[in-house]
Amino acid sequence: MKKIILLMLLLQSWTVFASDAWKAEWPKTDFSKRNVDLTEIISGGPPKDGIPAIDRPKFQQAGSIKNIADKEPVITVNINGDARSYPIRILIYHEIVNDTVGGVPVSITYCPLCNASIVFERTLNGQVLDFGTTGKLRHSDMVMYDRQSESWWQQFTGEGIVGKYTGQTLKQVPSRIESLALFKDLHPQGKVLVPNNPNAKPYGSNPYVQYDSSEWPFLFSGTYTGKVPPLSRVIAVGNDAWSLESLIQKKQIDYNGVVIRWQKGQHSPLDSKKISGGRDIGNVTVQKNGRDVPYHLPFAFAFLAFNKNGKIH
Repeated sequence: MKKIILLMLLLQSWTVFASDAWKAEWPKTDFSKRNVDLTEIISGGPPKDGIPAIDRPKFQQAGSIKNIADKEPVITVNINGDARSYPIRILIYHEIVNDTVGGVPVSITYCPLCNASIVFERTLNGQVLDFGTTGKLRHSDMVMYDRQSESWWQQFTGEGIVGKYTGQTLKQVPSRIESLALFKDLHPQGKVLVPNNPNAKPYGSNPYVQYDSSEWPFLFSGTYTGKVPPLSRVIAVGNDAWSLESLIQKKQIDYNGVVIRWQKGQHSPLDSKKISGGRDIGNVTVQKNGRDVPYHLPFAFAFLAFNKNGKIH
C-alpha cells in the first residue's frame, strides 16, 4: 500500500511539474482543458517546431520526377480530381504538410515511430487550421498542435487532447500508401511533392535504420499483448486490423464489404539506410463498392494503444 501511495504522489508531482513547464513553453495553450493524463505525454527530443512542417508545398508533374526510385513509398491523395503524392523521403523529416487539394484544406501527416500515415481535413467549425509539431509524444505517436489555438492533437486519432479543441476530432480523408510507380501509372499528370530546398535535409536517407525490424518501439512505455510482433505492420480500418504478413500470403481479404488487396513493389522507408534500398513490403489498397476508404498501415503496438476495442484479425 505504501508503494502505491508513493507512486501516486510521484505521478501527481510529475503532472504538476509537466504542466508548469509546458505552460511556460506553451503560454497560449489552455491546459485546464484536456482529456488525457499529462503523464502519458513525454518529450520526443526536438522542441516545438523542431521538426518543421511544410506550409508552402512545392510540386512537380509526376512524369518529370527522375530522382526518386519508382518503388519508394508515397502518400497519395485524390480530391475532386486533384491527385497529389507526398514522398515519405520528405515526410520522414517534416511529418506534416499543410496543403489544399481539390479545393479542400488538408494536412498530410506521417509519424515514423508508429508508421502512421494519415490525412485530415483541417477545417474545423468553419475555421481552417494550420498544424505543426509539438516535439511531444504519447504512446510513441506524434502530438501535433494547431497554430490558431495551440491546442494539442493526437496524430493517430485526429483528436484534440489538450487545449481549446479538446474532444474535437478531425475528419480523416481517404488516402493510399503506394509506390511512386503506381502513382505515376494511375495519375501521369498528377503532382509530386518536392523539397523547397533539396539541401535542407538528407532526403532519401532513413534516420531510423532497421527500426521496423526492432523488437520494441522507441519511447513506448505501455504494455503490449498482441499476437503479432509490436513493430509488425497492420492494415487498420476503424477498430479492425489485419496483419500485413497475412495479407501478403492471401493477396486479398474480404470483410463486411471491404476489399483489401496487396501487390508487390514498394520499399519500406524504415529498413535500410537508403529508402530506395528498403525491403519490398508491397502496396495495399482498401476499397468498398469500388471506392477508397480511410485506412493506414501502422505498427501493431500503436493500433492497439489507440484502439482499446481494436482487433487484429
